[in-house]
Amino acid sequence: MKDKVILVDCDGVILDWVYAFEQWMKRHEYLPLVDAPSCYAMDVAYGLERKEMKKLIRMFNESASIRKIPPLRDAIKYIKKLHEEHGYVFHAITSLSDDQYAQHLRTKNLIELFGPTVFEKYVYLDTGADKDDALEPYRGTGCYWVEDKPENALVGKNLGLNAYLMAWEYNAHEYNVPRVVNWKQMYEKIVGV
Repeated sequence: MKDKVILVDCDGVILDWVYAFEQWMKRHEYLPLVDAPSCYAMDVAYGLERKEMKKLIRMFNESASIRKIPPLRDAIKYIKKLHEEHGYVFHAITSLSDDQYAQHLRTKNLIELFGPTVFEKYVYLDTGADKDDALEPYRGTGCYWVEDKPENALVGKNLGLNAYLMAWEYNAHEYNVPRVVNWKQMYEKIVGV
């Protein structure tokens, strides 16, 4: 399995969730106090109570906006190259929502952006859920695991996965997992360029 399966988080790794969330928040008359991409904690970015922000994130993740989140950086080009030219398939492991309709919209978004054969498996977890249990079946496989949240990347590393962080300002100080700034760098690591 490990030779041709790449595990990916979606938001902040292959999809530009922060941009889409900012646009949604703006439509609901919320403006950030600080540059949101530099801050993983959206409650801090918007100056809201954590409980209120969790509610807003869940509302966004279960809204129709999930169907049209744009790709992150150069994800389409290099994920398609890995799939079409090198035979890799992807398993999405995402803490989106336990709402089946939100999950359906996420799947449609991924198929529209990346094509119908890139993703072999979709693992949907509740909003903000940890990924320990979802990664457990891959223990010791050495699969590539690309994530943006340091805690989830470390879980993968500790399970014997080949973990990488997609670089953001909020994960710049994570020294235990290597970082890549884009999918071109990830592609080069995977194919040995």
